[in-house]
Amino acid sequence: MPSNRIRFDGLKLTVQLIVALCLTGAAATGQSRGAAGPSGPLKAQLAPSAKSTVSSSNQDAPLTLTLEDALRRARMYSPQFQAAVTAAKMARENVVQSRASLLPSADYTMQDLTTQGNGILPSGRFVTNDGVHVYRAWGVFRQTLSADTFTLAGYRRATAAEDMARAQQEIARRGLNVTVTAAYYGLVVAERQYATAQQSLDHAQRSLKVSRELEKGGEVAHSDVITFEIQDNQQQQAFHEAKLAMENARLNLAVLLFPDFNQNFNVVDDLDTFPPLPTLVDVMNMAAAANPEVRTAMAALRESRYGVSQARAAFLPTLSFDVDYGIEANALALQSRASAFPEAGRLPNLGFFVTATLSVPVWHWGATLSKLRQAEYQRRQARADLSFAQRQVLKNLYSYYNEARTARAELSTLESSANLAAEGLRLNTLRYKAGDATVLDLLNAENTLTQARDSYATGLARYRVALANLQTLTGSF
Repeated sequence: MPSNRIRFDGLKLTVQLIVALCLTGAAATGQSRGAAGPSGPLKAQLAPSAKSTVSSSNQDAPLTLTLEDALRRARMYSPQFQAAVTAAKMARENVVQSRASLLPSADYTMQDLTTQGNGILPSGRFVTNDGVHVYRAWGVFRQTLSADTFTLAGYRRATAAEDMARAQQEIARRGLNVTVTAAYYGLVVAERQYATAQQSLDHAQRSLKVSRELEKGGEVAHSDVITFEIQDNQQQQAFHEAKLAMENARLNLAVLLFPDFNQNFNVVDDLDTFPPLPTLVDVMNMAAAANPEVRTAMAALRESRYGVSQARAAFLPTLSFDVDYGIEANALALQSRASAFPEAGRLPNLGFFVTATLSVPVWHWGATLSKLRQAEYQRRQARADLSFAQRQVLKNLYSYYNEARTARAELSTLESSANLAAEGLRLNTLRYKAGDATVLDLLNAENTLTQARDSYATGLARYRVALANLQTLTGSF
């Protein structure tokens, strides 16, 4: 009995080992297969997004966004706008550095100059030192006086560059507003067209059902049923296309608003509450007061003018002062004996000396004159850019305003057409059931309603985008 039990226990242990090895091999195989999938940054991007999509769709409520919310989010995550913000911040730091270059500077240095001795002279092997040990502890004050110091051309040029960077930041912000507005209302229009396609599909299915019932009663021919079947197939195709367009519009907006490409959000449909259009006189006044394109060109012209002043200042002398105050002695002390003159006793070490340098430009092989010509060329180009910017703004102002005015004027017509098309479909449906209308009349009414609703939604979005384009010149109104 004991021997049999021992055999049974040994067999049981062997089976357990075999099962464990099989499980280990299966796990290793699964890991090796998983290694063939996406890896690196792509895997890091795909896995969290899939996880967030599942959790968002099953757990988190969708985020509801207005247009202002979308604009605020886009400014946070747009690399182009953030680059403009960074450029403006860097321009501000250039102003700080330019102002600092006009003011005196102070530094502190401390040195230990150890010279190899020669066994005879106390100054060692280098004649510039008066001992084998020299200590320097200096406070250095420096000031440079030039024509640029008195004219402040460099500082003002940096200030003009900062104004230009801020104007370009405003241009980037307004351009981003246009992009987000178009994407936002593109999604709203796509959702409306999707709803219209759904209604058209439902109506086509109802018409097909009615025609079959009428065919059974001998009131319509079988050709009507075939026509409605074709229409049902076409509406199903249109429904799928509208769904695809809506999904693509959501993707276009999601990439602008979310850093993790979140698609679990809804947008507020406020197309029917469109804002009024100001008069042309008001628009021109706002454009004259707050147009970033003209402001950029004017700042560029000011920068080029100060560049000419700086280039001319290079022909004038420069005077610089260096005041050194501290210790340069053989001992790091306020009083000590000089190695070269020990017989003089203990002498004071703390003192100062001033270095005044006058630099007069004499000959630089035409480089200074060449820089002046470059600055003048740049100023001439800046004047041409400013003139063109003013003309371009006027052209865009009239163009954008005419676009917005036309889009605004067409809204009432488009809305009326949509209402009339809905009423026409209702009447033709009743006439068809009564036998007074043909199948073509009913199909034409259904298609007219679909086109009228889609055109009205597109017209509303067109007016919003036209206002956004106009506000790139005038600012918000």
